[in-house]
Amino acid sequence: MTFSNLIARGAFAVAAAAAITTAPMQASAKDWRGWNIHVEDYPVSHGMEAFMAEVEEKTGGALKGKTFHAGVLGNQPDAIEQLRLGVLDFAVFSLGQMGRAVPETDVVSLPFIFKGVPEMYELMDGAGGEALASALEEKGIVPLGYYDAGARSFYNSIRPINTPDDVSGLKVRVMSNDLFVGMVEAMGGNATPMAFSEVYQSIKTEVVDGAENNPPSYESTNHYEVAKYYSLSQHLIIPEVLAISKKTFDALTPEQQEIVREAGRNSTELQRKLWKEREAASMDKVKAGGVEVNQVADKGAFQAAMKPVYDDYLAANPQMQELVDLFRSSQ
Repeated sequence: MTFSNLIARGAFAVAAAAAITTAPMQASAKDWRGWNIHVEDYPVSHGMEAFMAEVEEKTGGALKGKTFHAGVLGNQPDAIEQLRLGVLDFAVFSLGQMGRAVPETDVVSLPFIFKGVPEMYELMDGAGGEALASALEEKGIVPLGYYDAGARSFYNSIRPINTPDDVSGLKVRVMSNDLFVGMVEAMGGNATPMAFSEVYQSIKTEVVDGAENNPPSYESTNHYEVAKYYSLSQHLIIPEVLAISKKTFDALTPEQQEIVREAGRNSTELQRKLWKEREAASMDKVKAGGVEVNQVADKGAFQAAMKPVYDDYLAANPQMQELVDLFRSSQ
């Protein structure tokens, strides 16, 4: 399906309905099961718990369920398939790992595709989110909101990064993804895919000079102890999606569907608020630990340096040109 058709369908755009009072509704055949990779005390997890609590309250208990945290129901690829089949009822997935099931979602993994987090919110709550929602629904997944998973930035033990040239010569750990390898290499750096669990010791022993991640990950793993320069490049802003199985959603009454959509919107608002608070606390901690933090004021040079990465991606996926153009409109 073309991007224009995805937008035309507008599957994700739902007009705000008037408040629905609690009333007895069609009983659910079973309690819902929700999948979550994160630990229980995490912004995503709190958002999911709030979602299910609101659904249960506003349907008078006709719809109820439980969120299973910390990946106890399996890994994300398996969970995606289970959601599509209706074995799982709802979940939160990283869009960065959904490309195999829904190729359109790979667009948010392109480096510097968003200018910043506010621009990500605007696009994901508007035309960009609608386009991805149409693609997701074709695969049996109904998005209810796009959660904030933070912005990934560079940290290292050598120097601050203010321009692409500052990356040149640095050995940078990246996730095992050709897009991320290409991102570092386009700036003259040496990309080194490795397991996340190996990063701390690898920086300490100078196997790599640094890595990249969001503030809570940088702080909670103690990477800031061995990499004292944190440069807020925000080169990757990859949202997560709160979603319900289309099989589950289609079995609901129209009133229940609107309750579920409204609960998804409220959950998204809560999760984003909690994420900002968590990020702020992490930044306070790393600064107190002696980290030199710098804002990357001009991302234009970084975005220009990504031309080979985009060229390679679009050469392999020419059908994504219009979608990429939409998302780059925030730059």
